[in-house]
Amino acid sequence: MIDLSWRLVHVKEGDLLRLKLDNLEIIKLERKVYIPLSDITMIVLEGNRTRLTTRLLTALSKNNIALVICDEKYLPTGMYLPYGQYHHSAKRVMAQAQWSKEIKGLLWQNVVSQKIQNQISFAQWKGVEPERIELMQDLAAGMTIGDRTNREGLVAKVYFDSLYGLDFTRDQENLANSAMNFGYAIIRSHLARVLVGNGLITMLGIFHHNEFNSFNLADDLMEPFRPLIDCWIDQEILSQTDYLSYEARLKIIDFMNQKLRLVGKKQTVAHAIETYVQSFVEASEVGDPSLILPITLANFVEE
Repeated sequence: MIDLSWRLVHVKEGDLLRLKLDNLEIIKLERKVYIPLSDITMIVLEGNRTRLTTRLLTALSKNNIALVICDEKYLPTGMYLPYGQYHHSAKRVMAQAQWSKEIKGLLWQNVVSQKIQNQISFAQWKGVEPERIELMQDLAAGMTIGDRTNREGLVAKVYFDSLYGLDFTRDQENLANSAMNFGYAIIRSHLARVLVGNGLITMLGIFHHNEFNSFNLADDLMEPFRPLIDCWIDQEILSQTDYLSYEARLKIIDFMNQKLRLVGKKQTVAHAIETYVQSFVEASEVGDPSLILPITLANFVEE
């Protein structure tokens, strides 16, 4: 019925979700489960018959809890986020709207360089041919402010070809893509929640700027975490099952509870995202991208 991973709740085909005092009450087939709202950061909801009350949605907003809705293929397709809970939201949003093109380019250069280095590290860890590793390293060395020469896309092509074969594309229907799409959506949802909690608006990104995308900034900042969950999926999903089962989806969500060393101490990925976003906020405020904390694969896979 549910996965009680630390502060992440996965509900499959519940009958009713409602507020009971300061708890989430989940009712299914006469069974009731209670979880304190103070223990939850995100609820992932599957199924097509679960009802939720308005009082619960209000409480989720006040407690900065994200609600993620999945479709019939179990992929997250919708998200409910708090509005204006940060005490200086207007001030921070006005500052965000005034980020210059130069500072956005510098911030993006830092963020996407972290992603590429993690892709290279994962490819090395998987034993990819040295010439392909060298090609990715050469491409990374040419990174410019704002990645004007699209080194991210070029490295990604070599990266995925090296891991899954020359015929692989990200739009194919297979287990690897389904697992990655599910995992990326979980990270994106959590990042959106943390960004809103820090008074930023998710529509204004530093690189992504699609007018139809409400989560451009989340899409920007999740980049360094993609190779980390690629590694998790490779080890825990692709080597264990042939399809995206319920147990596989729970295992992917459990990525958020894994340990990542950041600022000298181990913390869960979920907590590390919060620390990482706070460092991004500081970097954007003073115009110094070096203040963004490094997210590294080595600090995720270490014993």
